[in-house]
Amino acid sequence: MSSGVSPVEKDLLRGKWSVPAQESSSSATDLAKAVIEGKFRDVLTSPIARELFTIQSAKFDLPFHQAFDLTPRSPCEPADAELLRLTLAIACLHAFIQVNWTGPNLDVQPLEVITVEGVELTEDSVNKKAISELAQGGEPAYHLVKVAVFLRLAEILLDLPYDHCQTALWWKLRTVFVHQQVLDEPVPQSPTLLSALQPLKTNLSADPDLVGRLILEEGLLEHQLSQDRSAADLFVQAAQSTGLEFELTGALGKRTKFQQTDLSQLVLLAESHLLDDENTTSVGGPTKGEDSKPEPPTQLPQNIALNDDTLLEQTEFTSSNPSASGSRLKHIDPSSQPPLHPLDQCIFLAMCLNVKNTSPSHGLTNEQMSPYISRVISHPRNWSVYTMALLLRSRLESARTRTVERSTLQLQALIDQMPTSDSSLPERLLYFHSILLPSKWELERELALRFMGLGVVRSAMEIFERLEMWEEVVKCWVSLERPEKAITIVRDLLEGRKAEAEDVISREKITSATRREIHDNAREAKLWCVLGDLEPTNSVEHYERAWKISKGSSARAMRSLGGFYFGRAKFTEAITCLKRAVAINPLIQRSWFILGCAAMRVEDWEEAKNAFARCVAIDEDDAESWNNLASMYLRIGTTLGGKTSEDETHGTEDTLAGDATPSIPFSNKLLAFRALKQGLKFSYENWRMWSNYMVVAMDVGELAESCRALGRVVEETSEKEGPNSVDIDVLERLVSAVTRAPTNPEDEATEGGESGAEALDPNQGRGLLRSVSGLFERILLPRVSSPRVFRAYARLLTWEGRWEDALKAYLDGYRSGVAGTMERGETDVERWREAVNEVLDIVDILRNFGPRVEGSKWRLQCRSVLRTFMGRTRDFEDEPEWQRLVEAQEEILQKEEED
Repeated sequence: MSSGVSPVEKDLLRGKWSVPAQESSSSATDLAKAVIEGKFRDVLTSPIARELFTIQSAKFDLPFHQAFDLTPRSPCEPADAELLRLTLAIACLHAFIQVNWTGPNLDVQPLEVITVEGVELTEDSVNKKAISELAQGGEPAYHLVKVAVFLRLAEILLDLPYDHCQTALWWKLRTVFVHQQVLDEPVPQSPTLLSALQPLKTNLSADPDLVGRLILEEGLLEHQLSQDRSAADLFVQAAQSTGLEFELTGALGKRTKFQQTDLSQLVLLAESHLLDDENTTSVGGPTKGEDSKPEPPTQLPQNIALNDDTLLEQTEFTSSNPSASGSRLKHIDPSSQPPLHPLDQCIFLAMCLNVKNTSPSHGLTNEQMSPYISRVISHPRNWSVYTMALLLRSRLESARTRTVERSTLQLQALIDQMPTSDSSLPERLLYFHSILLPSKWELERELALRFMGLGVVRSAMEIFERLEMWEEVVKCWVSLERPEKAITIVRDLLEGRKAEAEDVISREKITSATRREIHDNAREAKLWCVLGDLEPTNSVEHYERAWKISKGSSARAMRSLGGFYFGRAKFTEAITCLKRAVAINPLIQRSWFILGCAAMRVEDWEEAKNAFARCVAIDEDDAESWNNLASMYLRIGTTLGGKTSEDETHGTEDTLAGDATPSIPFSNKLLAFRALKQGLKFSYENWRMWSNYMVVAMDVGELAESCRALGRVVEETSEKEGPNSVDIDVLERLVSAVTRAPTNPEDEATEGGESGAEALDPNQGRGLLRSVSGLFERILLPRVSSPRVFRAYARLLTWEGRWEDALKAYLDGYRSGVAGTMERGETDVERWREAVNEVLDIVDILRNFGPRVEGSKWRLQCRSVLRTFMGRTRDFEDEPEWQRLVEAQEEILQKEEED
């Protein structure tokens, strides 16, 4: 393979032609220039293209990759032949994108490109054949996608070997990304796809914009496959590659029209360091002696005004400096920031996608994303990038009362602009691969879902019917409480009585029964699954029929059947079905979760562990799966005769506390500890998970974490549970871990020959003291009044040598105990005997601690405690324990007389 990347390939990637005329004399480079200019008709109908895209009539029934002979007929150099194939692949891919994503309308049709000798074809038949071949991993392609054959041709061309054009792998990545968006659900890709691009990054190291684009596009694919953590890392790497500097900080400003006082507002300070495409100067600042601020495009998507009586159109910053001191970008005025390079704008929009997917769903999510999007909208540089920014703002505003109207109108405006010619095709395609712009049908689907959220179900249903998204139409009828209408629609489709029937069952336009069967299977199987959802009494029959029709390729059928069996406690059958589903498409997190829960029910701990591990690999934010994974680690290798949790589908929080037994390997306990720790990041208020974490942390020796967990449990449950919210056994073990260490810090530091810093273990002795003391003082004592809590605290204070505080804690414990709360008329003799022991214990404590406290009147307190208790319980004078109280009283008097 050639060691360098040719200038023509770089221009194809950038979407702008810069090769000098004297260097672009070959036919391949002429076609490459035409592709960049958006002249796809000229490229795809050129003699060279028509030569390649010719099929003999006998081969048309074969799959496209076998039907075409893509070897150039005309003699040319291998490098030119590869560049020609690459150029044609790009033309096909971008023609497909133009029709289905960016608009405007395409001026070339597939039959003007493809020649089939001796066979009369229609555009519809060729498109259906391509759509059937685009189905992947058991997931059908959207059946109304246009010119699908162009995407299929791009894939076939890019699957050929390339020894000279290194960027063919990059274009294959772009094709895969587009293909993913055509499918009903994303499907896994070859793990070698991204790793094979690493050498290309090295060869492009002198072009930071291309390296940044490549890393960004890798991140977008990872995001599409729900790998949010790796996607977030790649987005940051992309920013580093382009030299983008940014900082999320605060600056004084106003957000409402009637705001009188300036408050700190969230703002994103950012500065680009890439060279501008137009004037080859840094976007972040002017050149010497002139203002190089780039001009925005003349034609842009319509930005709908908010027109609210309270909110401003955008935050008005009154301070010229950020609030945070020491800011790296303090020279930037928040109200007048420099425009960003369009690629850097794409990176910010990608980061917004990542924030949306990895942060907990709380109020801060919108606040985190808004500054990124506002920073892009404030300086429009490209039609597609600006469209994506407006779309993301529309999504953010859909959840707020004051902005929901603008949100819906903006989405409608973005849909209306697609077929127009308000901007050139090259501009629309320039940064298309660097953003996650939805297809036309996905945009309309999103608008329909927005209507459903607003309760405008009929309007939503009209859109879904036009898009022939029958599953969504069914949901609309169900929400209108007309399930019988939904059933009628699905049966009409299956029986050929509805218009889309010619896209689902067999059609006379398709000449080959084999091709008809391939095309119909995925669509028909999906409809049977929908019918199964609507008719619970016949669900199994419908799901099994869908599986049979698809010839074992419908993951949806097995997902639905597995869920049906699980809901009826047929766990073995559910496991069989769900295993088939995840084998076809392993990216559906819910399938793995139900599989894990079913395996738990039949006590197949290893299978459940693997399933929950896949859940958290797909969705790192899934706290329930982390919790269940921890439970499985604690069960593997043990034989338990007891029942599992009664509600595994909502976590196994109640099962963990008893699992951390000595029979479990320590390595498993440690894995469980780490799983729970990760899960709690996404379920901070879940007290059951904190309780499990507390016990497991104690078992693996992480006492500081156990202390923190106990505090969280008490914070969440003390109002309802009171003293029962405290796990006294754990609390006493924490106190013992502190008090078993020497009371002298120097002795503790030198014990074992270690230095003081090394000896300060956070899980024992003085290293743990701060955590335990804070637990008592900040959390337990203000919320809980329990004798055992006070005694544990007193024991800790005793170890510290704080005698007065310790004595007070013991007395507080006595007052909240049985003896301190016993009233006159008590008749329970056993309770009275327990109280007698508490009285004698507190008297002994007063004798021992009283002399150590300066000014303490401990004798008086002893007499008062005995006299008060005996006065309340004279009904028990005949009991033998009464004599013990009398003797204690006499002993106190005798001591006073001796002194």
